[in-house]
Amino acid sequence: MLLFRDINWGTVAITVGIMVGIAILLGVAIMLVSKAFHVAKDERIDQIVDNLAKANCGACGYPGCGGFAEALLKGEAEISSCGATSPAGKAEIAKILGQEFAGGEPTVAVVACCGGDKAEDKYAHVGYENCETQAMLGGGRKVCPSGCMGECSCGAVCPQVAISKKDGYAVVDPALCISCGLCAKTCPKGLIKFIPQSAKVFVGCSSTCKGKDVMSACKVGCIGCGLCARNCPNGAITMQNNLPVIDYSKCNGCKVCVSKCPRKTIIDREA
Repeated sequence: MLLFRDINWGTVAITVGIMVGIAILLGVAIMLVSKAFHVAKDERIDQIVDNLAKANCGACGYPGCGGFAEALLKGEAEISSCGATSPAGKAEIAKILGQEFAGGEPTVAVVACCGGDKAEDKYAHVGYENCETQAMLGGGRKVCPSGCMGECSCGAVCPQVAISKKDGYAVVDPALCISCGLCAKTCPKGLIKFIPQSAKVFVGCSSTCKGKDVMSACKVGCIGCGLCARNCPNGAITMQNNLPVIDYSKCNGCKVCVSKCPRKTIIDREA
């Protein structure tokens, strides 16, 4: 049994000294290497981040606002890729990057389908409540190939919890939406559209089928009658592929289209 008095303290001191010396040398070596290979952070990154919405939602495809800022500086991303940032913020970022920015009104997401419970089902879905999974089975349970399946996968990814289910279809709360775009990337039907925040109306249907087929699939789907386009006093609506398309630069929000639509497919956002 080794006793305290038997310890060779001289050897211990030498061993500890060698270990401390090695630690110091390693520390100095690490410091020198880090200085030699140090890459100075571009101060513009913080300036760009300060002007972003700071949602850190990842909708732009980059890891947070910091990653997006670095991508902008490298020329790997476009300012427009961040839907959540205000036009004023984008204009400031453009100045930092030395670019031109045309500007534009803030947008808000809408779901271009108001069928839900009023749209016919072709089968009863039983299983995991997820739009992507359901879409894999015959394109989803709805007879309409463009019908919202109502599983609200878009709401599950919304960082602002701005999307909920109403009457069997997804609905966006414009007061919470930051227009990040994650919902649009998630929807397997491509039903999420972006319209100006000031818009009074939008088309709540995405079906390009002919009127007869739409009527057999949904009680509120657009039948392509064109009454909205013919009665718009400003010529803001045109019919394209059996659907009305609104030119918001011409729309003054009179809502004649809403009153003329026999299917109530054009949605009044202020109702």
